[in-house]
Amino acid sequence: MRAVAVGALLVLALDTDPARRGLQALEAGNYREAAEALEQAVAADPNDFASQFNLAYARTMLGERERAIAAYRKVLELKPGLYQAQLNLGILLLEAEQAAEALPLLKAAAAHQPDKFEPQYHLARALDAVADDAGAEEHFRKAAALDPKSALARIGLGRALANQLKFDEALAFYREAAGLDPEFRIYLIELAARLEEKGHAERAIALYRECPPAPEVDERLGNLLLESGKVAEALPHLEAAVKASPTPANQFLLAVAYLKSRRLEEAAVLLKAASQARPDDLRLRLTYGRTLRDLKNYSAAAGEFLAATRLAPDSREAWSELAGMLVLLDNRPEALRALHRLEALEPGNAAVHFFRAMLLDKDKQYEPALASYEKFLAMSAGSYPEEEFKARQRVRAIRKELNRR
Repeated sequence: MRAVAVGALLVLALDTDPARRGLQALEAGNYREAAEALEQAVAADPNDFASQFNLAYARTMLGERERAIAAYRKVLELKPGLYQAQLNLGILLLEAEQAAEALPLLKAAAAHQPDKFEPQYHLARALDAVADDAGAEEHFRKAAALDPKSALARIGLGRALANQLKFDEALAFYREAAGLDPEFRIYLIELAARLEEKGHAERAIALYRECPPAPEVDERLGNLLLESGKVAEALPHLEAAVKASPTPANQFLLAVAYLKSRRLEEAAVLLKAASQARPDDLRLRLTYGRTLRDLKNYSAAAGEFLAATRLAPDSREAWSELAGMLVLLDNRPEALRALHRLEALEPGNAAVHFFRAMLLDKDKQYEPALASYEKFLAMSAGSYPEEEFKARQRVRAIRKELNRR
């Protein structure tokens, strides 16, 4: 929002031809012509602050922000404390993300015209930009009171309150803004995101439900509902998010919802697409591998888990999943190698020794199998009763076999 107060200074333009031509061009909206004429005017008389001001205005309207800033600085050198120049220069500096420099100018403008909306509003913006939330709140309140129809002032006030975690009061102003202009309902999304960020999941869910339809609303609402265990409610939002924006992140969230709903085939399709888009994502690889395993596609699952171990050579999770698949596939040499790596990463894992014993037992390597069974039994200490029963049975059988030799 820009306010450029020109009229008070135009009447002061000198009667020289360049100044007059510049003024006439400004009034006609011919800003390039105006700038050229006013450059001549200030070159002829560097102390002509009215022409400097009008030149700054022309540069602003041409989108030449840096040149406009320089011209307004010159105006304030010639006429310190000039309200219109302070306000306009402050606004331009805000647009240039130089809020700290804009702040004293806008404070002076607001002090000069305390009952005008624009200096209060833009001072509040500058205070917000330098993270003075209480100061921003004060001046957004003043701006909102000065213009009861300003949705922008109410959104600014709502943000300043939200930054201070005053969410109930902030929501009231966001809703006021939406009441003044329905297009401002879109800003409810940012307040819902702040609530989510601060851990107010249920309040964020309720507010997202009020927001106008948008892919980001479906994504965030679907994710929150999923995290809250409301899978059936989450599904339509996550499906809409994937339809609008099939990113790997959205595909993953929908896949998780499908997995929780036991819709494994649909989850697998999404996870495959997401993994192909992000082949270096360990979480995707592991989740896709587990889904393939649950679909009993053990060979493909093993391939995903192998890829996961290459992505993260020190991941105990990846090596454990790979070893489990290789055992199921009865790929004994590779399974033994995977178990050896897992033991190095997790020396206290008793299950490693049980599976190694089973593989060696199948290969009739009875002595190392017996040692592994015994190590498993010593480490498990009742943690795996079913496997411990099997291990004791095999220990007795192997000892008998070895005694016969």
